[in-house]
Amino acid sequence: MTVKNLSTTSLDELIECFLLAFENYYVKMPTDRNYYEKRWKAAKVDFNLSYGMMDNGKLVGFIIHAVDNRYGKSTAFNTGTGVVPAYRGKRMVRSIYEYALQDLQLKGIQKSTLEVITINERAIRAYEGVGFNVCKKYRCYAGELKFESNAPPEIKEIAIKNIDWESLPNQQYYSWDFQKETLLEGNNTFFQVINNEEPESYFIFNPENLYVAQWDILKAHPNAWNRLFSAIKQVSKSVKIINVDERLRDKIDNIQLLGLQNTVNQYEMELDLNSDSAV
Repeated sequence: MTVKNLSTTSLDELIECFLLAFENYYVKMPTDRNYYEKRWKAAKVDFNLSYGMMDNGKLVGFIIHAVDNRYGKSTAFNTGTGVVPAYRGKRMVRSIYEYALQDLQLKGIQKSTLEVITINERAIRAYEGVGFNVCKKYRCYAGELKFESNAPPEIKEIAIKNIDWESLPNQQYYSWDFQKETLLEGNNTFFQVINNEEPESYFIFNPENLYVAQWDILKAHPNAWNRLFSAIKQVSKSVKIINVDERLRDKIDNIQLLGLQNTVNQYEMELDLNSDSAV
């Protein structure tokens, strides 16, 4: 078996391998080809810096990297790792990473990151064995917004390309898929929530997958959180709120009051490719 980059692997073959690898996963994965095309494009996936394990020319394992400059560092974010069931237990992820990290370093990538579900202990051990360490802890929620509001707040839609990102709080706490660089590439809509004729809060919503990609309070007025969630409900009763950083206690506490289901929790893990800990 050999490792190579995925630049010559067809999208159909990659998606077929991806779906086989994620059968019976902790969360149900979409099966629509168009979904992965859009998601990987928005995330800035680079197939030249993504890698697969080949057995007689057949793809049996992979690491898909989105690559971009984030927070001043050239970063490769692992947006998907998988091994088909028949090939598990062979330390394949470590083998792919041993090849991948050396190649990433040669290509000038300074940092590698990934997300992993917290109860996926086997994957966590594999990543730790490569040198990754936990740097963030996230919670994920989904469900229907059932609370009632007597006076729905005013909301104002603004083209996302016109947003002043520097004015939005807590940007450093969002995960890769919900950072501005990714959101600008996808089908996302920005809404301001207006109170007393001024923006009080905001949210960014993706109508295709029901993700509330970003959301926060701009001015800490009484009942601001209630107005924010009431505004979100005007756009969609069913929502998915993914990767809320556990350090943002106000957000966590207010989500829990809504009764949304805590679907899974995740770690973000990172590896500095300029350090001695890199493979």
